Amino acid sequence: MTALDYFAWVVLIVLIITALVGFVILARLPGQIAHSRNHPQAEAITVAGWMGALMVGVFWPLALIWAFTKQQSEAPKP
Repeated sequence: MTALDYFAWVVLIVLIITALVGFVILARLPGQIAHSRNHPQAEAITVAGWMGALMVGVFWPLALIWAFTKQQSEAPKP
């Protein structure tokens, strides 16, 4: 193998590691946002974020929107 082959392998490994790290960061993002905002359903949002990432983005946008929703206050009792 030549030096160019070794360089190509290094670039490939760096790209794979970067893709994996990016995947983990994006999968954790809705859960981190929900936890930082003290959302009452933060654990469910975390699971939805991971499931959405594993299912190639089906639930991930919904989990992200859900993380930003405000908790509805209860109606005043008469």
